[in-house]
Amino acid sequence: MPKFEEETESATGRPSASSRRETILSLVEMLLRQGDDHDSGLSQQPTFEDDKDVPTVDEHLQTAGAEAFNRFQKRINNLDKELRNFSNAARQLGSSAAILSSAFHLRTRIAHILYLYRLNAADLYPRKIKPPVSTSSAPEIDDKTQRRSKHRLSSKHRVLPHVARPTVDSNIDLEEFPNQFEALAKEVTTFVNCLNEFPEFTDEAVNASISSFEGDLKYWANCLHNYRGQFRYPAVQRYIQDLALEMGEHIDSITSTLSMFIEVGVPTIRFAQKHGATNLLNLSTVATFFSAVTATTLQFSFELGTRTGDAVNSFWFLSLVFSIAAAVNSLLGLTWKQAMYRSPGHRVPWWVLIWIKRSPLIFLVLSVACFSIGLCLFTYASGQSRVTSTITTVFTVFTSFGLAAVSAWFASERWAFTRHRGKKWLGDVLIEVNEKFLQLPGISSITHGLRWSSDWASRRVASAGTKFRRVKSITKSIISSEGEKTSDIENGIPMTLSPDDARAPASALSRRRPSETGPASPLMDSPTTVSSFGSPSPTNPYTPTSPTPQPVGKQLWKNAFRTVKMSSVISNPIATRSPRRQRTTSSSLLPSDRKRMVTEPPIKATVRSRVAALVPKLKCLEPTQDVAAHQALVRHLQFSPDGKFLATSSWDRTSVIFRVQVMVTHHRTLAHAKGFVGQVAWSPTGHLLLTKLNRAVKVWTQVSYRHHFSTAQDGVCQRTIDRPAFVEAITWFPGGEAFLSVEGNNVAKLDLKGKVLGTYDFGSMKLQDVAVTPDCSRLLGVGPLLESPNGLRPSKSRAEKRLTVYNLDRKEIEHATPVLNDVKDITLARNTRAGLVALVSYENKAPPQLWKLEMVKDVARLTLRHTYMPKSQVDFAGPSYFGGKNDELVLKLNWFLLAGDIHIWDQESGALLHHVRAQDLGGDLTCIAWNHADDNPFMFATGSHDGALRIWTKNERQSEPHPSLSALGNQLPFTRSASPSEMDIQRTESPLTQQDFESSFANSVESLGTGLSSSSGNRERVVAFAATHAEMS
Repeated sequence: MPKFEEETESATGRPSASSRRETILSLVEMLLRQGDDHDSGLSQQPTFEDDKDVPTVDEHLQTAGAEAFNRFQKRINNLDKELRNFSNAARQLGSSAAILSSAFHLRTRIAHILYLYRLNAADLYPRKIKPPVSTSSAPEIDDKTQRRSKHRLSSKHRVLPHVARPTVDSNIDLEEFPNQFEALAKEVTTFVNCLNEFPEFTDEAVNASISSFEGDLKYWANCLHNYRGQFRYPAVQRYIQDLALEMGEHIDSITSTLSMFIEVGVPTIRFAQKHGATNLLNLSTVATFFSAVTATTLQFSFELGTRTGDAVNSFWFLSLVFSIAAAVNSLLGLTWKQAMYRSPGHRVPWWVLIWIKRSPLIFLVLSVACFSIGLCLFTYASGQSRVTSTITTVFTVFTSFGLAAVSAWFASERWAFTRHRGKKWLGDVLIEVNEKFLQLPGISSITHGLRWSSDWASRRVASAGTKFRRVKSITKSIISSEGEKTSDIENGIPMTLSPDDARAPASALSRRRPSETGPASPLMDSPTTVSSFGSPSPTNPYTPTSPTPQPVGKQLWKNAFRTVKMSSVISNPIATRSPRRQRTTSSSLLPSDRKRMVTEPPIKATVRSRVAALVPKLKCLEPTQDVAAHQALVRHLQFSPDGKFLATSSWDRTSVIFRVQVMVTHHRTLAHAKGFVGQVAWSPTGHLLLTKLNRAVKVWTQVSYRHHFSTAQDGVCQRTIDRPAFVEAITWFPGGEAFLSVEGNNVAKLDLKGKVLGTYDFGSMKLQDVAVTPDCSRLLGVGPLLESPNGLRPSKSRAEKRLTVYNLDRKEIEHATPVLNDVKDITLARNTRAGLVALVSYENKAPPQLWKLEMVKDVARLTLRHTYMPKSQVDFAGPSYFGGKNDELVLKLNWFLLAGDIHIWDQESGALLHHVRAQDLGGDLTCIAWNHADDNPFMFATGSHDGALRIWTKNERQSEPHPSLSALGNQLPFTRSASPSEMDIQRTESPLTQQDFESSFANSVESLGTGLSSSSGNRERVVAFAATHAEMS
């Protein structure tokens, strides 16, 4: 802080103008200095001078995480908006208090979830996400003031519980995530239950989406309870942040279905409720009108003093009472249906529900019946004529019978629905009752007699009708034949045609197409007419089948126009467009340009010089040898610890051992009688080799290191160890005395004779791979979680995966780290200078990660060190490995959708050093292995789908200006050797031998000359080889 000098004040007590000016200038200078310091702190780039300065999460992950959180926040806001819209729309419905309250509580819960997620994201991405604003700093209000303010507000102006904005308790911590997930599951369940209490409309889409969300919330909450006290641990925070993507999909589904419910469901419910209210209102109107009619008629019967008059007054008074009761109950039911706070129908006592819904109609029917009876009696009591009394009585009985029948039908329909639960209509029930009645012994005989008599009567009536129709048709035919003869004679129409026209139909004579009659010409297309003598004539404008013929001149003009048009089309055909070839990138670029495109931009200046020195050594790597190793896909590769041998495994049931020298040569073929060979594993000393089958492990004897000959025991299967379960992976113990077999959720420790030395249970995990620490004290296992501790499974989201540290001494899981991506492999680095680090590989497009094993309070746990990101978006798949003599490299072969890209990163800094694109390799690579023994130059091998083995290293003779023909053979980009298999196996590679290939290449070089550059020479050598190969084949 700058030190201000004290100035003497004026007599008025105010500071002088100069003092104020200096104070303001000092404050401005201080603010500018702090702003510069803040900007310099933000713009400072991380350095890589030592391991302490290596960032755990790079800028890309910061940006990606912040964008993911912003998307999740947008989804939460959209759901909150839809819930508010739903509350506004449902407020107009009856019995909406429960759904409004549940929607408000659901909004409150998702607000808490969003608050916790922002708190979690602020810890993970502090440079991108700000922490939530705490509301606990507001001034506290004592209880007396709060009570006084409550009394001051009237009940009309208080905020209803479902209208108020949800508030978030800022005192909640990240440890509340499991509880908040469970509370959210309860809130969504309550919401869907309240939604289903509207019987007028049920949306199965809303029920399905909310039920799925509820199941996943319970699963996540149950799994997160295992990490109690670890929610500040970055790995757990990242897992919770990844759950936002899964939760966001549920939220989007609920939001869309809720929006559809607002558009369709709420209007449907409102219409149904309005329809019921309209019915009650109509009942009330009719009952009120009827009560007025009854009161009016009572004035005429009031003075009758006879017994009949007393009966009339009694019935009409009853009618008046019932009509008033129907009107009042209708209004009561209308008010109840429109009430917001009424209980749902299934939560009201049955007698209350019947009185509200059924009593108005029943009272109205009774009122009508009493009035009708009183009306009949009034006709007799008032001295009306007998005709008037009789007619009134008859029609009253008739209408009353119809009213009673319809009422009985309504009641019977209700009974049928209740009895059969909507599976049968009343008509179906009556049919069944009728069939049972007709099956009675006496009724069946009577029914048979009636059916026989009705059949006899119907046959008699049918025969009489047939005879009458026959007589009628004969008479009609006679009359019509006489009329046709008379009309023909009067009109003078000829009765004969030419033989050709007589055989053709009448329509064909006047409607022939040019395509049917020959080429288009005026003569051929002119209509053929029939003269009065019966011969065809081209000029007669009248035909027997055309009542309104066209003139000959008009028809000739049409035919001429059609002929000219067709001739113009034939003489001027449509010109075909010649295809224009567009130059593509692959055809326009030279090999040097392609190589320049493959190379990545230079590493940033902040990366240490050691990383910069690795780039040229990686750029010079190229495929120098291509060996036909197998007939099928190459599944796995591994170099021996000393780098002198390379073992491969394939789906052709063989495993091949190659000797690594100047050229890779075949050494042994290890045949397997059954099953695919999924993995090979060299012992730490390199003397033994394990091959993994589906349910067995084979142990092969030591490999001879003599370069020119081998013993009889070299590469012999020493033992086949059968296992009871499927073997996921195998790995050696550091000492080489035993190995581990990963089988389901168990890991079996076996010696070389197959004896089980120990079994380690990982609980509900399905292990994919394990690794052993160098001190043999712990196992690192990876795999998905089959079920939660309470036996729950996810309904829609992905299952939880774990990176587990298992203590071999205590035989228990020491620590577990949750991840959401599909973890597949784990590999420990041999160099422990910077600590024990593990490389974890994922499936389904997730990049590899480097985790460090650290001891925290005597507990070993994994901490994320790096996530190895590419320069552009890549769909990763397959395992990743360490490379280099000291594991200073990380290499990843991506075989997703036959891509075949190779990425190589620096292990410590995470910088991408080299990227080999799939289109430069043929795009069919399946596996990769690094030779740790060779450091200068580097060497690694790749396998492909067609069974080929490709060796990558530096081409030592590339810079020689005038190589000899023998040396040129070694400079080939792909030197294909003979098949390593000693068995008679048909290969799919080129039929040329190595000598033919070299001779053809030498001839092509002599014909082309020696004055070409190295890059163009390589291209022309390949072209010459392809031409020679085509001539020989």
